[in-house]
Amino acid sequence: MLLIGIGGGTGSGKTTVARKIIQKVGVDKCVLLPMDNYYKDMSHLPFEERKKINYDHPDVIEYELLRSHLELLLEGTSVEIPTYDFVNYIRKPETLHFPPKDVVIVEGIFALYYDQIYKLYGLSVYVDAESDIRFIRRLRRDVRERGRTMESVIDQYLQTVKPMHDAYVEPTKRRADIIVPKGGHNDKAIEVVVNYIFKKLECSS
Repeated sequence: MLLIGIGGGTGSGKTTVARKIIQKVGVDKCVLLPMDNYYKDMSHLPFEERKKINYDHPDVIEYELLRSHLELLLEGTSVEIPTYDFVNYIRKPETLHFPPKDVVIVEGIFALYYDQIYKLYGLSVYVDAESDIRFIRRLRRDVRERGRTMESVIDQYLQTVKPMHDAYVEPTKRRADIIVPKGGHNDKAIEVVVNYIFKKLECSS
């Protein structure tokens, strides 16, 4: 199995890049594992307290669980991955059955951050995009999909998203084997990643 980490700032186009890779490699061989599923459960806190938590800090990800799941997948064992309710900031009771495939892509802003996870990757990718583009994409997503107001998204971006990006996400660019500028619209860079995957799969077959 080949594990690939795709990191980058919020709204940079990580998911788009991952989906394009999967489309070219094939859904029978390649699958996406979103790091967002591993946000820690905050159901023990009142809702107003949950809203105040800094969700753009590495401590909010249950990365030990993710690491153990990746190790099991590498051994050929299926796992039950958590699901998350971003409107209420809690983990859902249901899990998703996740069988191993030839290629598993781990995608998230902290995908290249944690040492224990980073060392498992066969390839590390950082998706880059201009900060104003990333902010607009996050604004649209949080308003449409996560029930946030425009004002709350702007406040969160200024107070935590941008400072946390500068402190914890941007530095992981130096860990990447491949940097993909222009986000999900850089088809040439995506093709490089896809060609690497095919070569790896040929060598392992």
